[in-house]
Amino acid sequence: MKLRGRVHRYGDHVNTDVIIPARYLNTTDAEELAAHCMEDIDPDFVSRVEPGDIIVGGEDFGCGSSREQAPLAIKTAGVSCVIAASFARIFFRNAINIGLPVLVCAEASAEAKAGDEMEVDLASGGIENLTQGRSYRAEPFPEFLQEIIAAGGLAARVRRKLAQGS
Repeated sequence: MKLRGRVHRYGDHVNTDVIIPARYLNTTDAEELAAHCMEDIDPDFVSRVEPGDIIVGGEDFGCGSSREQAPLAIKTAGVSCVIAASFARIFFRNAINIGLPVLVCAEASAEAKAGDEMEVDLASGGIENLTQGRSYRAEPFPEFLQEIIAAGGLAARVRRKLAQGS
C-alpha cells in the first residue's frame, strides 16, 4: 500500500493531550474529535489538512495518556500516516488498532519540512521525500499489520475474518 501527502511537521514529545485535548473527550464521535485535532499546538491544522496528508513528528510522538482518541482524531482528520523518530508504545499500538499507519524513521523525521510532499510504501518501508528528492527506509509493515491497516483497524479485521469463517 502506497500513501502520498503533504507534510505537517511537529517536534519532539507531542503528547496525546495536544493531539486531542481532554476537554473534548466527552464525545465518542470521531468527526467531532477530528475537528479539534492538534488545535492546542496548531490551531489551523484542521483547516489545512487534506485527505492523505502525513504528520511528521520527532522523538516520543504520542506520549502522555493512553487515550485511543488521539490516533482516531488524527486518522479521521484525513491524515494517512504518521512518521516519527520514535513513538510512545501505547500510541503506536492504538494507532495500529484503529488502522493508522505509524512509521519509525529518524532520518525522514529530522529532514522533513512542513509542506514537503512525501510518498510512503508500507510494504517495503520506503519513504520518499519528493520535494527534497531524498529516500529513506523505515521498518516495513509485516503482512499481518498491513492487513489490519487495509481493513481499517483491528476490530474491522477480526470482523472480516469471522465473516469469512477463518
